[in-house]
Amino acid sequence: MGTPERASRTSDVDVLVSEVGPRDGLQNIDRAMPTGAKHRWVATLAAAGLREVEVASFVSPKRLPQMADAAEVVAEALRIPDLTVLALVPNLIGARNAVAAGARSLTMPVSVSESHSRANIGMSPEQAVEQVVAVAALKAEHPDLHIEVGLSTAFGCTIEGSVPEDRVIELAVHAARAGADSVGLSDTTGYANPAQVRRLFTRLSSELGERAGGAHLHNTRGQGLANVVAALDAGVRTFDSSHAGLGGCPYAPGASGNVVSEDLVFLLESMGLRTGVDLDALIAGRSVISEGLPGEQLYGHVADAGLTKGFRYADEMAEIPA
Repeated sequence: MGTPERASRTSDVDVLVSEVGPRDGLQNIDRAMPTGAKHRWVATLAAAGLREVEVASFVSPKRLPQMADAAEVVAEALRIPDLTVLALVPNLIGARNAVAAGARSLTMPVSVSESHSRANIGMSPEQAVEQVVAVAALKAEHPDLHIEVGLSTAFGCTIEGSVPEDRVIELAVHAARAGADSVGLSDTTGYANPAQVRRLFTRLSSELGERAGGAHLHNTRGQGLANVVAALDAGVRTFDSSHAGLGGCPYAPGASGNVVSEDLVFLLESMGLRTGVDLDALIAGRSVISEGLPGEQLYGHVADAGLTKGFRYADEMAEIPA
């Protein structure tokens, strides 16, 4: 977030909704979605107005067989005009593979919790930051490369419990110095509360300025949208979410429930914040998930209840005389 190219793609929205379902959503399901279904899903998300989609994770297929077709999924997604295609990479090997597949927007997880870091990517938080340094060196050959770091377990860990806030900010500063273009905070385990979210994102912005990144929030304990509002109060304007609420972290016990994209878009548009997303198309697109993963449980209040009578998008509100 913050490069001229990315800014031009989001200049007509107030909040960027970054869809992570095809990566984060699928990694927590114990079966693989067929590659063709993934292609249709990403195309459906883009057609609904999503500007940014995290489509794959470049990790060993032995560790996450759901991501074995990452290169093919990235290549197909890059064919969609004006879509920022994100790929998650835990290390330099993954980054090289992602770049070879054509990806130029990379997300890298750096966990604040030592235990979660070793369970998730097999290294300490400090070693994860060293990987950011190594990946940033790829910019010498690929100057258009953009690296986002997400600080996992920034609000608490299901293995270790509470996480010191000073440690979160310390790691954020280290990641930025290591070469990350932006550093965001992830509520990997669904532990966050609104006061904590507001406080930490305010501190992050104070420390990193324009390199302060977005929010990746979970709804594990029903706090997801409340935490979104708190992050908005702190100036955050990029939010990760998952279509139909799929996902979680397989290496954080009990960490389920990403914020549902449909519910997030409804909240933001109802508040007068433009997302550029067509809610009807997004809700209808849930059928693509069901076709690719028959019987999989889908989540979301808006999809269940429907849009409110007289619902207007934020740009429509602006056209109504005061």
